[in-house]
Amino acid sequence: MNKFTKTITSFIAITLILGLAFYPKIKKTFFASESKDGIKGKDKEKGGPGGKGGKTAVIATVVKYTKLDDVLSSTGSILPNEEVEIRSEIAGRIILLNIKEGDNIPKGTVLLRINDDELQARLKKLGFNKKLAEDNEGRQKVLLQKEAISQREYDIAVNSVNTISADIEDLKSQILKTTLKAPFAGKVGFRYVSMGSYISPTTKIATLTNTNPAKIEFSIPAKYATAIRQGSIIEFTTENEQKTFTGKVYAVDPKIDPLTRTLQIRALAPNSNNLLVPGAYAKVNLILKSKGSAILIPTESIIPEAKGNKVFLVKNGKSVPQKVELGTRGERTVEILSGLSIGDTLITNGIIQVKPDGDVEIKEVIQ
Repeated sequence: MNKFTKTITSFIAITLILGLAFYPKIKKTFFASESKDGIKGKDKEKGGPGGKGGKTAVIATVVKYTKLDDVLSSTGSILPNEEVEIRSEIAGRIILLNIKEGDNIPKGTVLLRINDDELQARLKKLGFNKKLAEDNEGRQKVLLQKEAISQREYDIAVNSVNTISADIEDLKSQILKTTLKAPFAGKVGFRYVSMGSYISPTTKIATLTNTNPAKIEFSIPAKYATAIRQGSIIEFTTENEQKTFTGKVYAVDPKIDPLTRTLQIRALAPNSNNLLVPGAYAKVNLILKSKGSAILIPTESIIPEAKGNKVFLVKNGKSVPQKVELGTRGERTVEILSGLSIGDTLITNGIIQVKPDGDVEIKEVIQ
């Protein structure tokens, strides 16, 4: 046996040994792949994704009439109906404090009292002076009748009585200001003073806010200025509530803002449950006029074509294309002028997989 033959024999022997060593692993991989291909083949035989026997799974809705309004969208803010910073008109030391943060209080509730001892003493003194001036005026009147004094002297006595009376009225008004009452019903905010504090007219005591009804302030482009009037209806949502609220326009700014070319508007909305929080962002839909009822469908169900638009309907388990004529477009819906009838089953989701006259399976019906 020559050297070349020995080399060939050794190579074949090594190849057989390696083949026997890796045979189990190769067999396992081969059969796994074959099994996987077999399953795929069966799936292909069963049909497309999401359905049985070739049916395409879709989501549909039943066509019906919906109220259609000419709507203008805008953004705005929630404002309180009334809000005031409680401050005293005079300076003094607090001797009664009846302010509890977060309390809902009725109109006229006494919030605090300021020490009025000095004012009461001055009022008492003025009372004595007035009595003396009135007595003097009486004597001067008698002397005038006897022509013992001049008219000027009597007028001075009368003026003294009137001056003291005016001083008494002024002092009484100062005493009334020592008691602070709630100017309207509302909710007390944070308190910034304590019992015994010395306050002045510049001291912020607390805030009082009334939020029922709530005000909604927003603006619209100048070109719609003649389309809006008092009593117009708005619908709006806020950032903290998913609920849709309804309000009514009560005030329209008499002039257009020359910088923004917009018109400011305010509306009122009931807020007995305090869901409308002042300062919150509001997304507003202003209803300019009502168009009655119309067929509205989701925008995503429309398929644009070269010569118009079409949708897919479900009839007898088949997807049937239907040409439609579009009307007014909204944010999420579009008006159908012709092509659909009430009660039609319209495919709204899964349109990409749908083929004309293909088998479909309705997975969900959206109302």
